[in-house]
Amino acid sequence: MTREEKSIAIEDLTAQLAGANIVYLADISGLNADTTSNLRRACFKAGIKLEVVKNTLLEKAMEASDNNYGELPTVLKGNTSILIADIANAPAKIIKEFRKKSDKPLLKGAYINEEIYIGDNLLESLASLKSKEEVIGEIIGLLQSPAQRVISALKNQFKDEEGTEE
Repeated sequence: MTREEKSIAIEDLTAQLAGANIVYLADISGLNADTTSNLRRACFKAGIKLEVVKNTLLEKAMEASDNNYGELPTVLKGNTSILIADIANAPAKIIKEFRKKSDKPLLKGAYINEEIYIGDNLLESLASLKSKEEVIGEIIGLLQSPAQRVISALKNQFKDEEGTEE
């Protein structure tokens, strides 16, 4: 790879990182071609961009980025794949699903909405994170519940009043 190609690759990675609030780093080395293909397909269906990257180029892109990746560059050893998503727990759920059949992919770390997570031991915690949509749905459900009870009580009272008039 020439110096110019490296520079272009760093710029591309920096641009990808700039537009992403959810970035997972994983090791998918050792997966056979069929499993790797299935992983890529699952990521595509979930709206996750999966790409194998060179550690030094990713580290330089992280340094050039406006985001603070903290200690995340320290995990850039060996084979690294980057998973960029819009839903915080989606990559963790896919990794967890694939780990039922294999010991890979390994979670190296994650950057989620300015929070840094390092280590495969956090996979379960990350998979159980609620998405923004799930949290909003719960809040709406909680807000609707009292209003529905009031409406129900008013309807019942109205029916009682109608019933007593007859």
